Amino acid sequence: MRSRTRHRLLLVAALAGVVAAGLALLIPQIHKAVREVTLPLRHEDIIRQQSRAKRLDPALVAAVIFAESKFRDRTSATGAKGLMQIQPTTARFIARRSGAQSFQVADLATPQINIQYGTYYLRYLLDRYGDNEVLAVAAYNAGETNVDRWIVQSGRRGKAFGMRDIPFPETRAYVRRVFDAERDYRSEYRHELGL
Repeated sequence: MRSRTRHRLLLVAALAGVVAAGLALLIPQIHKAVREVTLPLRHEDIIRQQSRAKRLDPALVAAVIFAESKFRDRTSATGAKGLMQIQPTTARFIARRSGAQSFQVADLATPQINIQYGTYYLRYLLDRYGDNEVLAVAAYNAGETNVDRWIVQSGRRGKAFGMRDIPFPETRAYVRRVFDAERDYRSEYRHELGL
């Protein structure tokens, strides 16, 4: 009887060991799958390259892409295109300023070009608004004309203008979404983004 009990205990212990080993192997894969759904990251090589070239934080670039398109190439109802959701008029502005020789709106479907143009525009906005990320990200979403008006209406300049000063609730929510995603990308994808 004792040997039968001991045999059962050994069998249960062995089974528990196999289950534990299986979980140890599966948990990272499950975490990766959940992360891919909740916080996707693609084209990290392009993000790193363009962020470095434009002196941008790659976590911020990934966060803007996440907020704009969740890393899916698409065209919005307003005509914004690609991963970084660039309007054709904005893309033409970027093409002129950056010296692009043969830009076509269809080029925005190419991740390399879309991220190159989106990071160019993000750097332009950061330079224009004195590196105030709230203003730059708000302008990326709502346009420079709106942000310029908000600055005048608020009476705040430079770094003093904060998220609470954005009068459009949807833009305020967008900026918050970008900053939350930036924090998450920084913690979840340090290695992939070269942080």
